[in-house]
Amino acid sequence: MRINKLLSNHGICSRTYANRLIQEKRIIVNGHLCIQGQWVEEEDIILIDNEPIPVKDKVYIALNKPVGITCTAEKSVESNIISFMNYPEYIFPVGRLDKASQGLILMTNDGDLANKILESENQHEKEYIVTVNKPFDECFIKGMSEGVQICSVITRACKVSKVSADTFRIILTQGLNKQIRRMCGAFGYKVVRLERTRIINIKIEGIDNGEWRHLTEKEVMELRNG
Repeated sequence: MRINKLLSNHGICSRTYANRLIQEKRIIVNGHLCIQGQWVEEEDIILIDNEPIPVKDKVYIALNKPVGITCTAEKSVESNIISFMNYPEYIFPVGRLDKASQGLILMTNDGDLANKILESENQHEKEYIVTVNKPFDECFIKGMSEGVQICSVITRACKVSKVSADTFRIILTQGLNKQIRRMCGAFGYKVVRLERTRIINIKIEGIDNGEWRHLTEKEVMELRNG
């Protein structure tokens, strides 16, 4: 894999920061200065500032993201999730939850597990509670569940159930950009509140808005086996 991906997967730094280290000639691979985009193997001898890359303990966190926080590892972005958490070690968000939405997002330094969770073909479930700007009928529920044409594709069939006159629960197995908002918009509805409550086996219950907790060993194992 490319050097920046390997460093990210090992929880050392972001891919962007890895590129910066290469530009500053601070990475050596098998005795030679690393170049941008270089492909490496796990067995290669990689030094950063003439020191072997450290072995990092894996970190797995469930965060209840507030509205207004952007899911990016780029600290230059205003109200980014990394600055919000101020965690003492390098971690990154697994996927995204748009700025206007709230709820569960996983944070980790385990690139391999993050990629497994995000792989669309694995069809991992993500559950949301959504409130729209006006009451809906059963035709809306049926249409949403059967698939909606957005961004030149038809969304994958999903589970949708009514919670109240203007609120529904939806379980997706894909993650298109602003998917739920676009799906609702196709039927003439505007989302006024969107909360993610579950990712695979991890639930938001017990985590206050803006707070987070470490995952248990059992939860991490279930994520790996899911």
